[in-house]
Amino acid sequence: MPENHGHRGARALRPENTLPGLAHALSLGVDAIEFDVTLTADGGLILAHDLVVDATTILDTGPAVSGDPLFPYVGKPWRALTLKQIATLDAGDRRPPAPYEDTFTAIPGTAVPTLDEVCSLVSAASVTLAVELKSNPSWPDADVRALTSSAVETLARHRLTARARILGFDWRVLRVAAELAPDVPRVALVEALTWAPGSAWLAGLDPADYAERGLPAAARDIGAAWLSPPDPMATAALVAAAHDAGLRIAVWTVNDPARMAELIELGADAIVTDRPDLLGDVLAGRWTADGGPRDTGE
Repeated sequence: MPENHGHRGARALRPENTLPGLAHALSLGVDAIEFDVTLTADGGLILAHDLVVDATTILDTGPAVSGDPLFPYVGKPWRALTLKQIATLDAGDRRPPAPYEDTFTAIPGTAVPTLDEVCSLVSAASVTLAVELKSNPSWPDADVRALTSSAVETLARHRLTARARILGFDWRVLRVAAELAPDVPRVALVEALTWAPGSAWLAGLDPADYAERGLPAAARDIGAAWLSPPDPMATAALVAAAHDAGLRIAVWTVNDPARMAELIELGADAIVTDRPDLLGDVLAGRWTADGGPRDTGE
């Protein structure tokens, strides 16, 4: 059966990339928590999906110091802000809550966590950490190395490298991680935008050179143990090709129970979902093949 990966914690249920969100995913019994990590101006590591502070999930509360010229912080790049400035932000809501109106619970006053804080939270839990390192092809190699090395060092300091995987759309992350922590599995993230001829995301590899061997061969050549495509790319042929290449495959982001059941039948090794509670029910056989709840007689 595939692993149940809570996407950004439990994104449809609690504030994403926050300690309460991750804790809620743990309470649901996920096999892995997936979250995003990026750099701050002063070299800190914080959880954030976008490289710019997004008003959908982050609220300004006030400047870190009176007259701060960078305030308001929403809309600024995380790399332009210090940990002190980021500590003022409220990450406990969604505005608007769509598409999770029926399931999302806000927790106002929730801070943007650091990777250190996340490691402390999960230290006693038997769960895999799927650590997606957020960069961009426009970043210089030195910044990609700084992000990756700092994340690896933090995981090692908390003795969590044996339970971690390093994920990246920017495949330079995977190359640096292979050099610094070869025993930590790497996950090659991909989507249509990045898997395209001439793509700057693939650390010098070009999909045009893989017309015959295919995407799994490129992921294997970059040193990944896992391939992680979006749901629309996760065809039966791709799943089979990944397995033939010796890779495991984690499909994101799947919130429909019928599609979850289909991916289980296809042999996906992990399913990344905003609804780890729902996936848990599907894995436990509490949903029918057509996506309806099974009558258990309770």
